[in-house]
Amino acid sequence: MTISTDEERLVAAFRKLPAETAEQLSALIGRLAALSPGSRIDWSDEWSDEDLQRFTVASAARIDSDDGEQGC
Repeated sequence: MTISTDEERLVAAFRKLPAETAEQLSALIGRLAALSPGSRIDWSDEWSDEDLQRFTVASAARIDSDDGEQGC
């Protein structure tokens, strides 16, 4: 199996972890993967227009929520 440069860096970082931490991280990754089976990691460094739109909407909603909690 061939892996990308980004995947190689991720594996290298994972190997530097203490064994117990690596096991915990591996379990967490398994739980996260179960939440969205079949999805793939997008390693691109650029945000699409859709990414920017979703981020903007989520940020505005969070700001509105924070303002509502503070009574502004």
